[in-house]
Amino acid sequence: MNKLETLKSHLKRGNVYRRGDLVHWTKAVDRHLKELLNEGTLKKVSPGVYYYPKRTDFGLAPADETSLVRTFLKDDRFLLTTPNLYNSLGVGTTQLYNKWVVYNHKRHGDFKLGNRTFSFKVKPHFPKKLTQEFLLIDLVNNLDNLAEEKTAVLKRVTEKVKQLDTQKVRKSLLEYGSERAKKLLSPVLAQVNHA
Repeated sequence: MNKLETLKSHLKRGNVYRRGDLVHWTKAVDRHLKELLNEGTLKKVSPGVYYYPKRTDFGLAPADETSLVRTFLKDDRFLLTTPNLYNSLGVGTTQLYNKWVVYNHKRHGDFKLGNRTFSFKVKPHFPKKLTQEFLLIDLVNNLDNLAEEKTAVLKRVTEKVKQLDTQKVRKSLLEYGSERAKKLLSPVLAQVNHA
């Protein structure tokens, strides 16, 4: 088995690799990367980041968003979301966005990974998992970026707050809410407590 074949034997379909990951298996990493790209074994998704496509009945599958982001950041501490998830809250948002948002501690800006653009936002705090309460606060934080009529959405948000666990909403608002979100939602939460 030649050195390129040895390198290939360590690669797993569906995985995303940084150039630095491959130095464990070859001393000629740049030459071997070039060969793997030329023969189509690996696909370049951004500078120094490569994907070994998984084959499906429909052709080559794109890289999983979480794997792409994890490899790009070299970090597991991030929250991957999309404005499309706001639609699940039932507050009148219906638009579909071709956008991924990555809350993280390292990178800020829009980065193209493969054929998808991710908007990286540095935040000091974000939850480990998405919750309805966080999504609701995130929606209010990003209200100006939505295509829907803001007053109607905000009215439905205040109704939704009353249907959720108000303790969890309050905690999410304190930890993740912008000043504007706190100003808009604190009176609603106070009203729910007195009801």
